[in-house]
Amino acid sequence: MNFEELLAEAEAEPVEGWDFSWFDGRATEERPSWGYARLLTDRMAKAAAALDLQTGGGEVLAGISAPPPLLVAAETWPPNAAIASANLSHLGGKVVLVTEGGGLPFADGTFDLVTSRHPTALPWPEIARVLAPGGTFLAQCVGHGSNRELSEAMMGPLPPAHESATREASAGATEAGLTVVDAREQWTRVEFFDIGALAYFLRKVFWTVPDFTIARYRTQLATLDQRIRAEDRFVAHSRRYLIEARKP
Repeated sequence: MNFEELLAEAEAEPVEGWDFSWFDGRATEERPSWGYARLLTDRMAKAAAALDLQTGGGEVLAGISAPPPLLVAAETWPPNAAIASANLSHLGGKVVLVTEGGGLPFADGTFDLVTSRHPTALPWPEIARVLAPGGTFLAQCVGHGSNRELSEAMMGPLPPAHESATREASAGATEAGLTVVDAREQWTRVEFFDIGALAYFLRKVFWTVPDFTIARYRTQLATLDQRIRAEDRFVAHSRRYLIEARKP
């Protein structure tokens, strides 16, 4: 397809949910070595009551094999919450719509496990509050500087990335009264094989270029289209970090 056709396709694709199967054959992202989905499945199988924060469309949580007796997913965006309700129905999961930056509508100590994959922020005081004594928090997060090559191709030079992606999260957990038991980070390779995949990614993962629209960044997209056609791909690197903490 030519440039115009690829952009039209990227513009037409819905952005709700976190199902990335549309990118199959058009973009790839290396997975971190710790295997979050495997860790999530293991922790969920051992839990009695679990909460998944910022669940998106529940796509990752839906992959667990043995849900706890009480499984709740929290989401801030209504379209995603509706998708999550459908995706988690086979697990008996309940989806609760919450307010971004607001408190969690659960009693103190309700859950022995709280999880999150790629949250926009970690509300540490609320996480600590809803965790039961001895409970665990597990999250895989997106670190500052992710896909910097792509952000700079759109917006120009950016300030340097923070040296440690885990330091701030560990400090937040500790300040909330939790004990950090695991904190590690990794840079992973991301490849886009056509400009349509790249443009759709920027629409879907909107914080990469916060004011992105295809119309606004058409000139930069045209430049990258030529680069991808010449080099067969555009390569960026994503920063991922894992943090696990327990409540004494």
